[in-house]
Amino acid sequence: MISNRLRQLLRADESRRSLLARDTRIIGRIIGRIIAPLIAVSVVALASGCHVSRSSLDHAQTQTLYTATISDPRTFNPILVTDAASGDAIGNLFEGLVRNDPMTDVPEPDLASGWDVSADNRTITFHLRPDARWSDGVPLDSNDVLFTMSVIYDPKIPNSTAPSIMVDGKLIAVAAPDAHTITMTMPRTFAPLMYAIGFPILPAHVLENAYKSGRFNQAWGIDTTPSALIANGGYLMTSYVPAQLLRFVRNPNYWMRGQGGEPLPLLRGQKILILQDQNSAYVHFLQGQTDVYAPRPEEIAPLSDQAKQLGITVQKTGIDTGSLFFAFNRNPRHYTRGAAADPQLAWFTDLNFMRAMAHLVDKRTIINLCFRGYAEPAISDTSPANRLFYNPNLKDYDYDPTLATQILDTAGYRMGKSGQRTDSHGNPLIFNLTTNAGNSTREQMCAIFKQDLANVGITVNYRPLEFTTLVDKLDSTFDWDCILIGFTGTLEPNNGANFLRSSGNLHIWNPGEPKPATPWEAEIDQLLDEGTMKMDPAQRAPYYWRIQQILHEQLPIIETVRQQEYSAWKTSLTGYNPTVWGVYRPELIQFRPN
Repeated sequence: MISNRLRQLLRADESRRSLLARDTRIIGRIIGRIIAPLIAVSVVALASGCHVSRSSLDHAQTQTLYTATISDPRTFNPILVTDAASGDAIGNLFEGLVRNDPMTDVPEPDLASGWDVSADNRTITFHLRPDARWSDGVPLDSNDVLFTMSVIYDPKIPNSTAPSIMVDGKLIAVAAPDAHTITMTMPRTFAPLMYAIGFPILPAHVLENAYKSGRFNQAWGIDTTPSALIANGGYLMTSYVPAQLLRFVRNPNYWMRGQGGEPLPLLRGQKILILQDQNSAYVHFLQGQTDVYAPRPEEIAPLSDQAKQLGITVQKTGIDTGSLFFAFNRNPRHYTRGAAADPQLAWFTDLNFMRAMAHLVDKRTIINLCFRGYAEPAISDTSPANRLFYNPNLKDYDYDPTLATQILDTAGYRMGKSGQRTDSHGNPLIFNLTTNAGNSTREQMCAIFKQDLANVGITVNYRPLEFTTLVDKLDSTFDWDCILIGFTGTLEPNNGANFLRSSGNLHIWNPGEPKPATPWEAEIDQLLDEGTMKMDPAQRAPYYWRIQQILHEQLPIIETVRQQEYSAWKTSLTGYNPTVWGVYRPELIQFRPN
């Protein structure tokens, strides 16, 4: 799932003020560029937060949880989701066979009540809940699982799940001995399977006709009437108003019950407000119009200071599990026009050029300016929050414009008299940089990167794009040069096979390669195959460490920083337990009665 990172405003502690006072280059950027107006917006929001009247909306009386997003969904089809907004829109509508416990990092039963593993570790037998039903009352059975697996494995259905449940390029054999039993037999031992099968199960009785007629990719688009979205999760969508809101009610046919037999989830409904930007989301939370919020760094201290008056809790949850990086497009489909190839392809596949770019990412300035100190330098695509599989031995690319200049000069990228650097053929080094518009933190990061590249003679045309347009460019048209974007993290790295494998649809720098375009990409494919044979996670870790090392050395992506994550929520909420890996037992969230 592609995720959002936004944060600004200076924290008022003395050490950070001293740091900023010393750094005249940072101060210059604050005064002269995009950052000043963005900080001004946050100051207005903060001032509003200190004196704002809390909303009269009685969320507790209706037991309706209000949250916010800054993008419209692109699809309601759970198999086709590649963006965070779509995932948010339908995430509570559908469940899988298992789900991960964010406290223990261990898979636990969901639509499957349990499972058995064969002695050779190649076959897992899942037992479906006999009381699981679709929202239209039709029983959920093994045919739904068979249908879902068929859709995922169909090469005509673009999705991010298939790469993580393929074994050496082969399909897992799925059978249904009876209506409530599913067996999955793997070509060989495949350790990550239990972490990979939490994908949403589809209603065969609703979507099978569309699939057989070749219309599955058009099924359940955002123009679908919400009542037609037949769900198996805790909620049903009742309305979608573009650019305004999504409304949900509790699914009366949901299987889960509490200890006293009460229906779950405890909340009776949810509303997701679709807002213009993160500043608007902040103001809505200050005004009590939303109930939970992921604060930006500049908002953490003021929210903590005002917590009692606002009736909220602010809590640190840990380091971001995802990855926020610059990627350079290496896809020949973007650059080849007839017999001619755009020179950018040669630059972005030149390791010397990419090393120079890595040494021009000023992570310390990004941390202090964009994240107000609430971040850490990111070195690997795997987060330190993943304590088992994170490689701690990688050395970061220090911010060093002098070294970057030397690398560029030596590689034949020379500075001209006009101050414009060119390649060895005289082509000026000019390219486009984009990120999602409205994400002020990323916009600041792009402004800093653009300036640092300008200082060494590289021209960057910065053009932020509306999020859905941005995603279309990434997974459909491939029409982009350089992008700052974030991906969510996973406990089991093989679940990111759609990103890591050369054939993956989210192999962002060159998606869907028919065969590995480079030896190092072929090595990553091989490491994924070999690592997944190791049932012991400790034995699997060295394979994933090597993958992180390859990405660090070959630089298809350039890591930036990882935010220290905080959560804020109304104190009237009970059962709300956020972690960096998700909310623990979200079905138990409710408002304390007035």
